[in-house]
Amino acid sequence: MIRSQTDFGWMLVNHRDHAHLAGEFASAWGNAAFAVPEPFAHVHYAVAHHDDGWIARDATPSLTKDGKPEAFSRALVGSYSAFEEIDLPNYLRVRGEATAGVAAVDAYAGIVVSMHTVNLLTEQADPTTIRPEHRTAYDAFIAGQRSWQSETAERIGARSDDLQRGFEFLQCCDNLSLIACSGYDATRDLRHTHPDREGQRHALQCRPLSSSSWQIAPWPFRETRVEFSVPYREVPAAACGAFERYRQAFLAAPTLIRTIVLTAAS
Repeated sequence: MIRSQTDFGWMLVNHRDHAHLAGEFASAWGNAAFAVPEPFAHVHYAVAHHDDGWIARDATPSLTKDGKPEAFSRALVGSYSAFEEIDLPNYLRVRGEATAGVAAVDAYAGIVVSMHTVNLLTEQADPTTIRPEHRTAYDAFIAGQRSWQSETAERIGARSDDLQRGFEFLQCCDNLSLIACSGYDATRDLRHTHPDREGQRHALQCRPLSSSSWQIAPWPFRETRVEFSVPYREVPAAACGAFERYRQAFLAAPTLIRTIVLTAAS
C-alpha cells in the first residue's frame, strides 16, 4: 500500500495500481526533446509490473505497531530509512517474488526490477534501522539478487548501459507515481537525471500545484498536459485502533477514483 493521511483518515492505493500508474507515465513519455529508453517494450513491462509481488500482501492489509496502515508514506518517497515500520523478512520475500514473477514473463524486465529492488534496499536505505536478527537475511538477499542479475544479463545478451537506463527510467516513473499516490507536497527532483535526444542529462523537477496536480520541468511527455486516474480506498482513522477492525473497514471501503494531472511549465 501507499498511504496518505486525510481529514477523514487514510487514503490507500495498492501497489498494483501504483505500478500501473507508473506504467501509464512511461506510456506517455517521449517528445521532441526526450526519447523513451530502449528496448522500450521490456522496460515498460518492468515499470508497469514492478510491484506485482505485492498483490496478495495488499489483499490482507495490516497495521504498524503505532496503529497506522502498514504502507509507504510521504516520508519514504526517495528514502527507505524506516525499516522499523516494515516487516523486513516478509518484505524481502515479496520483493523476491516480484522479480521472479516479472522474470518468468520477461527476463530483461526482471533484471530491471531486480536492480530497482537492490537500489531501494542499499543506496536509498538506512541499514542502521535494520534489526540485528534480520541482517543476515538482508545481506543474503542483496547478494543473491546481484548474482542473478549478472548471470541473466549474460545469458540473454543484455547491454549494461541499456539496463542502467531502463533502471533509471523505472525509478523515475515509480518516484513520480509515489509522489502522486502519497500526495507529496514539496518540490523535488525525480529520481536520477535523464538524457535528452542529444545525450545531455537533465534533472526533472516536480513541483506540486495542488493535492492532485504537479508541474514537471523540463517536460518529458508527448502532450503538454496529461491526466491519469488511480483507484484508492479511504479508511477512517477510528478504524485503525485494532487490527481486525481496520481490516474489515478496508475490505468494506468502496473503490474510489482519484484524478492525477501533470502539466508543463508555462
